[in-house]
Amino acid sequence: MNITDADVEAAEVRMRQRQAENGFAIAARYDNRARRIVVSMNTGIEFSFSVEQAQGLVGASAADLSNIEISPSGLGLHWPSLDADLLVAPLMHGVFGTKIWMASLMGKSGGQARTKAKAAAARKNGKRGGRPRKKVPA
Repeated sequence: MNITDADVEAAEVRMRQRQAENGFAIAARYDNRARRIVVSMNTGIEFSFSVEQAQGLVGASAADLSNIEISPSGLGLHWPSLDADLLVAPLMHGVFGTKIWMASLMGKSGGQARTKAKAAAARKNGKRGGRPRKKVPA
């Protein structure tokens, strides 16, 4: 695949447009005490997120989490020792990974829910013999 000068110019236009729409990161650090990544933006806004919510960062050591690189455009964060990359704009909107990653987090939290309605449904299902057995094809 050949990349032309026009392709590069178009990519630079898109980059500047994204920087203007969302701002860009100028600093990022790991807060070990809170186990959060703190990102400072060129707009003066600072936001943080839990490493336990971000794809590629869960369970990483403090040393690995502290080694954060900001992309030259300021639109992305990179952890070289973890081979993890996250875009800044989606992070500001609460998107901490791919759709599959986010769905797995939502499913996990839903399965851990402890509500009166869920408990009542489990009791009712238990009175009927519990969850139906899976049918094994012959």
